[in-house]
Amino acid sequence: MLGERSGRHRAALALSTGLYNPGMTTSILYETEDRVATITLNRPECLNAIDDDLPRALREAVQRAEADDDVHVIVLEGAGKGFCGGYDLARYAEREGEIPGSQAMPWDPTLDYAMMARNSDDFMALWRATKPTICKLHGAAVAGGSDIALCCDLVIAAEDARIGYPPARVWGIPTTMMWVYRLGAERAKRMLFTGDLVTGAEAAEMGLILQAVPAELLDATVQALADRIKGVPRSQLMLAKLAVNQAYESMGLRNTQLMANIFDGIARHSPEGVWFRERAQTLGFKQAVAERDSGDPIAAEASKRRDDLELGEGGETRHE
Repeated sequence: MLGERSGRHRAALALSTGLYNPGMTTSILYETEDRVATITLNRPECLNAIDDDLPRALREAVQRAEADDDVHVIVLEGAGKGFCGGYDLARYAEREGEIPGSQAMPWDPTLDYAMMARNSDDFMALWRATKPTICKLHGAAVAGGSDIALCCDLVIAAEDARIGYPPARVWGIPTTMMWVYRLGAERAKRMLFTGDLVTGAEAAEMGLILQAVPAELLDATVQALADRIKGVPRSQLMLAKLAVNQAYESMGLRNTQLMANIFDGIARHSPEGVWFRERAQTLGFKQAVAERDSGDPIAAEASKRRDDLELGEGGETRHE
């Protein structure tokens, strides 16, 4: 597995490409071998959580592979124990004051949209690339991590991997909204109404991903698929990918993502969303997540906040 490979060697390969200059992020590693570019999410100490730099660095790595005529296939993977644990919310949600994605009230939705749409557009570089993209998924692809994985053309997961969007329960909406385009309306609703995680085996069974294999076979399975694809001329791969992608673009993919990015901001600034962040600040992010995912009614306490917006402490109506 990837975690067994030399981190020092991979870092040297990344720096030698010229993609990363001194002082810039190494949250993404990049290497090429025999027509295959491998892009690695490289924050293993925090399950490759998405920070301020990772989306841009991911886009730049994809663009580098696009510009290399020797590359026919792009493989995306995660370093360490898992693919990607989503946005670094333990860092963001517990912090006092304004943070990216959580403004003081009244909030400016245009600023929030600009930030999240930029990240979504960076992730969608995997979808827009004219070369096939394969996601190798081990461990977990959670929340924003699932957004990244599902932007790839093909996803192969370990059977015991986990994928889902838990913030759909409170404090988020998947901004790339690839769930509906992969699953259809009913199954997408099932996943987003619950925020449940499913295993790689379950994801393959429901049609969310291409294939699930035993963890010990994941590397070999992805390599075999990349080897099969890489012999096809780049022009042929490009034509096939664009022909399929345009069908989804015609269905309204861009408009769906526009709305999803707006709704994601609303979800983080709703009374329930503000309540969730306050719980994270008071009790810690892990406890807030445990409460969110427990199955107990999330809105029980948050609904009081709606009343407080209209009534004072003594029960009298507030006035501006």
